[in-house]
Amino acid sequence: MNEWIDLLGYSAACLTTLSFLPQAWHTFKTRDVSGISTGMYSVFTLGTALWLAYGIALGAWPVVGANAITVVLALGILIMKRRYGRRP
Repeated sequence: MNEWIDLLGYSAACLTTLSFLPQAWHTFKTRDVSGISTGMYSVFTLGTALWLAYGIALGAWPVVGANAITVVLALGILIMKRRYGRRP
């Protein structure tokens, strides 16, 4: 039974992380951050960091892996928003 639960967790982790990749790739490639909400990404990144901490505390590796990758990508987008989001 635990194998099915692990498979469920890893599948969910892969899908949610993969769903975030197109936005991150587009932003990194084009440096177009005009459609990015600083407030939303800030709250999202904080929430993802808390999920990461939760996963670490529980030893839930699907949660840790997915959220570690997503935090890095989201922070990258926030940094780009700060750098390239200023209006001339």
